[in-house]
Formats: sequence, C-alpha cells, structure tokens
Amino acid sequence: MKTPLTLVTIITEFLFKEKIRDILRDKGATGHTLTNAQGEGSRGAGAADWEGPNIKIETVVTPEIADAILEAISGSYFQNHSVIAWTSEVNVLRAEKFVNKT
Repeated sequence: MKTPLTLVTIITEFLFKEKIRDILRDKGATGHTLTNAQGEGSRGAGAADWEGPNIKIETVVTPEIADAILEAISGSYFQNHSVIAWTSEVNVLRAEKFVNKT
C-alpha cells in the first residue's frame, strides 16, 4: 500500500554536509540520500574547485518533520549561504522505513 509522505531536497555547499545531516537527524528523519550536485543558478556556477562539490541531500519524512527541517535550514543558512531547499509530495511503499515510531 502506498503512503503519502514528503520528500525534502536540499542543495548546499559540501562545507555544510555534516551540519545539514545533524539537522535532519535532530528533526526526526530516519535516513537520507546524499549525492554530488552540479549546476548553475542565479549566482552562476559554484566555487567547487576550492570548496568541494555541491551536494544534494534528500530525505522522505512526514509533512510535520519536513516543515521543521525547512524552518531550521532557512533560519540558519538561507540569508548568507548558497543553500536551497524544496519539498515534493511523494507516495512510498514500506512507509515504516521513513517514519520513526518512537
């Protein structure tokens, strides 16, 4: 059976990898996927040569946890750093893998 949950996608500088992962864990995400990311946006290409590659972190969580993650990230990083985030509604199988029962 499919269960509706929320996919949170975060693109950030490699420098913030552990801090973002800490936020995910602190807010209740049970896991995440991290991949290298390349691209260009309103500020042009990133400074990957000296900072390391940008990364994309994705996690599937409840809507409440998604809101808590976005609030924490926006409060800490949006003003002064190259961090973007968005959510998408997804339907998952094996929802117990994505929702902490404690």
